[in-house]
Amino acid sequence: MIIPYEALLDKFESILKSRGFTAEKAHTAAEVFAQNSLDGVYSHGVNRFPLVIAYLDKGGIDPAATPEKIAAFGCMERWDGHLGLGILNARLMMDRACDIAKTQGMGLVAIGRTNHWMRGGTYGWQAADRGFIGICWTNTSPNLSPWGGKTPKIGNNPFIIAVPKSDGAHVIIDCALSQFAFGKIEEAKLAGRQLPVPGGYDTAGNMTTDPVEIEKTGRALPIGYWKGSGLSVVLDLVGALLSGGDTVGDIGRKYDMEIGLTQVMIAIDPSRFIGKEKADALIERVIADMKSSEPVKAGGKIAYPGESSLKTRRENLKNGIPVVDSVWEKIKNL
Repeated sequence: MIIPYEALLDKFESILKSRGFTAEKAHTAAEVFAQNSLDGVYSHGVNRFPLVIAYLDKGGIDPAATPEKIAAFGCMERWDGHLGLGILNARLMMDRACDIAKTQGMGLVAIGRTNHWMRGGTYGWQAADRGFIGICWTNTSPNLSPWGGKTPKIGNNPFIIAVPKSDGAHVIIDCALSQFAFGKIEEAKLAGRQLPVPGGYDTAGNMTTDPVEIEKTGRALPIGYWKGSGLSVVLDLVGALLSGGDTVGDIGRKYDMEIGLTQVMIAIDPSRFIGKEKADALIERVIADMKSSEPVKAGGKIAYPGESSLKTRRENLKNGIPVVDSVWEKIKNL
């Protein structure tokens, strides 16, 4: 099924308003859901929308919440999200980090007691669109086993770095610390396809590409094996230390939903050291050098981080957004 961008946006907005959001907040949040889908990140757009509404209906997300600044020092701030919608909190925090960077060269904002921000890359694009290097991450509920363990005790803690380019074709890496984000595993299951490389373990304890088996065990594979496991732990610690919010383990003990998360937003102004023309030339040089590598497959293409999202955005804006029929039925019934 193909849904035009505006139709998807309107549907998200009307449902969010029916759950108590103001028109302005509903539109902002709906834009993020629709734009994530526009960029081809359906796992954190259209496919995730029904789950967010379920969290709202259960009281895990407060549509009336307003984040509150509780401490500040130099170029750093600490905020409390009051369990508001993660999208709205994250957008505000990245804007705040950029505002600080505009005056001080760098801004860091840490927020506790917030909720799932959907696609982390959204906030990397947000910073880059304003001309800033953006670095951000979030923790999650315990949904990843530490290397050498079976029980989920760490988070897949998505990590994002965005490098701005003046034409908007920014270089952006957005990666969960599991080989595939759980939304991507769900997406593969809905499409009835295997993952391209092993993404977790099956019920026999073997690595597998089968998304159904991985969902059964809940044992996703950390990126880089032990390296991803270690990175998850340190990102969780830094986030909690800076925000005063909950760690992955705290979230698992306190809640039966993935709420009360901790996030960090960093914005850096590269123009303090380098002009736009020189920065663009440097970026283009690196991209050209990378693309000069011989492709593994004859006629294959090498893409820089963020390139495929931009291509998909343009295609979906022109042709409409692919939506799984069963997912669209769920959304219509909300």
